[in-house]
Amino acid sequence: MSCFGSIAESLVRPFRIRLARAVAACLLGVTAALTGPSVVQAQSFQSAAPYAVLLDSASGTVLYEKAADELMAPASIAKVATALVAFQEIAQGRLTLDSEIVISENAWRKGGGVSGGSTMFAQLNSRVKLSDLLHGIIVQSGNDASIALAEAVAGDEATFARIMTERMRGLGLPKSVFRNATGMGDPLQKVTAREMALLSDHIIKTYPEHYRIFGEREFTWNRIKQQNRNPLLAMDIGADGLKTGNIDESGFGLVGSAVQNGQRLIVVVNGLKTARDRATEARKLLEWGFRAFEPRRIFEAGEIVGEASVFGGEKGRVGLKAKGPVSLLLPRGSADRLSARIVYRGPLSVPVQEGAEVARLLVTRGDVKTLDIPLYAAETVQAGTLQSQAFDALMEAATGWVRKALSRS
Repeated sequence: MSCFGSIAESLVRPFRIRLARAVAACLLGVTAALTGPSVVQAQSFQSAAPYAVLLDSASGTVLYEKAADELMAPASIAKVATALVAFQEIAQGRLTLDSEIVISENAWRKGGGVSGGSTMFAQLNSRVKLSDLLHGIIVQSGNDASIALAEAVAGDEATFARIMTERMRGLGLPKSVFRNATGMGDPLQKVTAREMALLSDHIIKTYPEHYRIFGEREFTWNRIKQQNRNPLLAMDIGADGLKTGNIDESGFGLVGSAVQNGQRLIVVVNGLKTARDRATEARKLLEWGFRAFEPRRIFEAGEIVGEASVFGGEKGRVGLKAKGPVSLLLPRGSADRLSARIVYRGPLSVPVQEGAEVARLLVTRGDVKTLDIPLYAAETVQAGTLQSQAFDALMEAATGWVRKALSRS
């Protein structure tokens, strides 16, 4: 989002955070560039994966990223989004774990044993309880189970894929696009490593009772026992999910999660050449993340992080705060300064309601987008007098002209 342009475009209020004392000082001006010195260190760890993200679940800190926002073919890690739709349907009462799903001829031919791909080995025209179907999707990576679920929810797989994409948008994840429920190759089916990490984090926190399926080591259906393909589950690193994937277009990929000493990390790697490389790189990232970082508190609960301009209000600015304390993880012993800014679409229109989400706090460390969290209005701001509204209109017209001029320079 550009900080210049019309009044409807985003304005950026730059900040600088000094970690010695967690203080944010607002820097005046209309430019989005952070002024003043900023000492940062490059990422000390380098992964061989073409695409990678390591996320701390509790704080939302990104510990490592590599091509995290570039589009990539998901292969079967797309089934994490397939499972999300099922979990949401259960939560909304449209399906239950006892709902029986028919294995159609389409699901059987495209995803069953005759297809040669990953399958649950569900029988043609059989009826499978959703609880078992979810195990087939998550543990066995069954394409037949995924297609059958899609047909039960949406009537056909293409419509279900659009629902998958819409549900990602509902989580604030704007880039990923799904074309099927299985992850089978499609030139238009793309995701990003960052969005798959955030999707996984959402599932872990929102549907813990269903998430446990991702950690099950094996599942037997139609008298055929299959092992969970996630190699992290067999390692003594606290792993409890999520999903692997591999097609020609994607290479070998994995979305995984592990917990050590109460800390949960989520890892995404993709584009690797072998299954062994996939397992090795995911494990290296997790072990490095657990070992090399420590938490730092930068704002206390209720502390004002910054301000946003208000148009036509009884006050010209409103304080911004997070839902709770704001913490992030930094390399142990680091005294780095972080670059930070508040981004919002503004000036805000009145009335501004206390507690409304109106901005985001973006924190970067070097090339890593370390933190991206919502900020909320700290108080209600009602409309001001007609005189103050007229004055704001004149000021906005003048500053809008300046922003347009700067955007062309």
